[in-house]
Amino acid sequence: MTLPLDRLPPARASALAGAYAASVAGARRRGLALLVLLLALVALAGFAAEVRPLTLAENIRNFTAYIAQIVPPLTLSNLGGDLAAWYWGLPKWLALLGETLLMAYLGTLFGGLAAFALCFAAASNLVASRAVRFGTRRLLEICRTVPEVVFALIFVIAFGLGPMVGVLALAIHTAGALGKLFAEVVENIDMKPVEGLTATGASWVETVRFAVMPQVLSNFASYGLLRFEINVRGAGVMGFVGAGGIGQEFLVAIRNFYYSDVSAILLLIILTVIGIDLATERLRHHLLGREAAR
Repeated sequence: MTLPLDRLPPARASALAGAYAASVAGARRRGLALLVLLLALVALAGFAAEVRPLTLAENIRNFTAYIAQIVPPLTLSNLGGDLAAWYWGLPKWLALLGETLLMAYLGTLFGGLAAFALCFAAASNLVASRAVRFGTRRLLEICRTVPEVVFALIFVIAFGLGPMVGVLALAIHTAGALGKLFAEVVENIDMKPVEGLTATGASWVETVRFAVMPQVLSNFASYGLLRFEINVRGAGVMGFVGAGGIGQEFLVAIRNFYYSDVSAILLLIILTVIGIDLATERLRHHLLGREAAR
């Protein structure tokens, strides 16, 4: 049993109190040193990145002024006419937005199929060959390390302008990102069904089909939906480099200072992304909930 300090001998109590005070002081010094080090690193990183807080403070009004310029004048007395004038190009913009969604869909589909084909070879619990795992993982790393825009620029030079460029760029990056996630899901499966099928003489393909896939398909679908959300936003940027879609029209509006068009297209993109996020979120929760109920 531990005695309180007031019941210990004075010398012992004094020694314990001194040790506690020294420990607290040491912890405070270490915390202060870490804080100073963190601030120094932040300052160094800001200096290297040429971050100038004073310049930001001086020019922040330019940003707010631009936001004020792109917001159209809307009046209650003529709200319908003002909205019609604001969204004068809605049919064209909706067609381009549909093109963007198709780019995201096809990029996710093709990239997801490639990730599905490669993830099993990258899983350490299914493939014994270190060379196969190493090669597959490095391929996936290359695919996801290079940004989609860089791939799009390369494909524009090779194939010319058009949505196909965006689809290819999104598909390659999606394959690398989903391949990594899929492989991690596979590596966390319950290995007892795998061991059981292997013991009965099942082939590797049969083992994957009947022991692995039932455990991972719902998570694969959830990650695929999440990636589709990301690709919708990415497809909007693809138009900046000539890959078509709503991004190209958005860039034209920005370059030509069509202020009301900028806000109209931007709001349209935001509402579309929000709608897709809400829909896919519900679907992901449904899939994961069904998996947890098994």
